[in-house]
Amino acid sequence: MKILYGVQGTGNGHTTRARIMAKAFADVGAQVDWVFSGRERDKFFDMEAFGDFQSYRGLTFATQNGKVQFVKTLFTSNIAQLYQDTKKVDVEGYDFIINDFEPVSAWAAKRAGKKIIGISHQNAFFYDIPKFGNNIFVDWFMHNFAPVTQPIGLHWHHFNQPILPPLVEPSQYPNVSTPKHYLVYLPFAGLEDIVPQLREFPDYDFFIYQSVPAAYDDGHIHVRPFSREGFQIDLHRCEGVICSAGFELPSEAIHLGKKLLVQPVAGQVEQKSNAIALEQLGYGSTATHFDTETLSRWLPLKPPAQPRHYPDVAKALVNWLMNGGSDDISDLQQQLWREAIAGKTQLTGLLAK
Repeated sequence: MKILYGVQGTGNGHTTRARIMAKAFADVGAQVDWVFSGRERDKFFDMEAFGDFQSYRGLTFATQNGKVQFVKTLFTSNIAQLYQDTKKVDVEGYDFIINDFEPVSAWAAKRAGKKIIGISHQNAFFYDIPKFGNNIFVDWFMHNFAPVTQPIGLHWHHFNQPILPPLVEPSQYPNVSTPKHYLVYLPFAGLEDIVPQLREFPDYDFFIYQSVPAAYDDGHIHVRPFSREGFQIDLHRCEGVICSAGFELPSEAIHLGKKLLVQPVAGQVEQKSNAIALEQLGYGSTATHFDTETLSRWLPLKPPAQPRHYPDVAKALVNWLMNGGSDDISDLQQQLWREAIAGKTQLTGLLAK
């Protein structure tokens, strides 16, 4: 089986999902050619799973102080370059073309009249799920940023829609809950926007992941450079997670049973919609502003009584593709949500013993 897989590389969540899928494909011996866009090639890290991947500028949002800058985004987007890049992507000779909200390979495949299977959280927005500020522009953007012919959405709950559970990497580390240890990952904010507030809570240890050259500790403030292994170790041993309202990290936190506080990026409809969904489902709390008042209310809250189990969605998707990848995913969806419920029930029984 030969596959072309496009991944939006602006956030680490898309890359994490791709890494999970890469392992599942490797387990069945599939050949996958990877296309990433959205950031400079040297800004990607821990990319060994993708071999000699293709990299393009693509499209991305410009942000400043945690807020999307629409005017700056307009002027920094290079539509002509995007068009030229789509002509460089060879979409011929593949059994499947898969896309995770990546515009270059998606538009290349669309121009060639190919079937494109979209596997992403963004594709859940094609359906009736909790949304913030839904309008014609948002609908148009979700459908046309990276167009697909078969959208498969991922979300924390099915909302009675044809949506699959999140892709969560099987755990390789002991999952413990260390009291008053917190993981902090706010990629659109600088240390100056985070540390002053956290200093007000000296009884707690905060492990902050930022783009810094080396790790350092300052009392109860622990700053760490990006590292997949280090991040996963801190995620598995913390009591709670403070992060933006993206999708992948909250999915991991919910799966592991971590207390969750999210701050949506201002002007980012997807993140605000995620925050609404988390609140409705009771899976997390939302911070409109990252301030001491919000933290003083949230930090004393107890963590969830138990982790929530999500099944091996990547393995199920690969098996579905190996069997032809039918247009009807209802059987796949029902199977995975049954496994999610069964896994949670089984875990509850184990914890009760």
